[in-house]
Order: sequence, then C-alpha cells, then structure tokens
Amino acid sequence: MRSVSRSILAAVALTSLAAVTGCADAKEATPETKRFSLAGSTLDVRAHGVPTDLVATHRKDVKVTRWFDVGTGAEPHSSWELKGKALNLNAGCSRFANCDVRFRVEVPKSVKVLRNGRATHLKGTPTTAFAPLSGVRAQAHGA
Repeated sequence: MRSVSRSILAAVALTSLAAVTGCADAKEATPETKRFSLAGSTLDVRAHGVPTDLVATHRKDVKVTRWFDVGTGAEPHSSWELKGKALNLNAGCSRFANCDVRFRVEVPKSVKVLRNGRATHLKGTPTTAFAPLSGVRAQAHGA
C-alpha cells in the first residue's frame, strides 16, 4: 500500500511541475535568421533530428530561420554554422527538456541539397512565416 501512495504522490508532483513550467511551442517563438554564403553547388543539411523544412528560392545565399522556444527550467543549447558544404543545425534543451525548435532553410534553386548526406526533395514555398510541412515536433536532447 505504501508503494502505491508513493507512486500517486510522484505522479501528482510531476503533473504539478508540468503545469508550472508550461510547454514550449516553436510556433510562439520569435524567428531568428542567419545568412550564409555558399561556395559550391552542393549543400548538405545536417539537422540532428530537429524538424527542418528545405525550400528552393531565387536567392543567391542560404537563409536559415530558426524558431526556438524554451520553457522555464530548461537549459537550451543551439548552434548553426556552415563549414564547407555542410550546414549543421543543432538545438535542444537539457534538464527538464522543455523546449521546441524548428528550422527553415532557403537555398538557391541551382544548389543540389542533401539531407544528412542523402539526396532529398525541396518542399514548400519561400516565406518567413512559421509553416510546418510535416507537423513533427522537435525531440529534446539530454545533456
């Protein structure tokens, strides 16, 4: 009987903690952008499990938009950099892992785009609005 009571108390404590911290939602985040000059005709986008939309545009550079919402108590980490032909996008949270993130990468139409080293199709239309194509949410990464 004692273990059942402890289980119930633990469940109530976790539910209360979730209610206090709230849920992070990338749709509510203020978008941030970075632009990168691409030397070459191939771009390998490595998003490390973060939902990322790849879009062909008439631009000459690569534009990355990030929506990153971090809830109370989470410790966020994020990086986005272009080295050679590899665009590394990484974001997540540790501790309570209460964050949500999404990237959108706009590339010149003439560029061959790979996703994690494999050929991929570009989707969507160029826009700065949050427009998830897959409806997949980011998974939190522990420290």
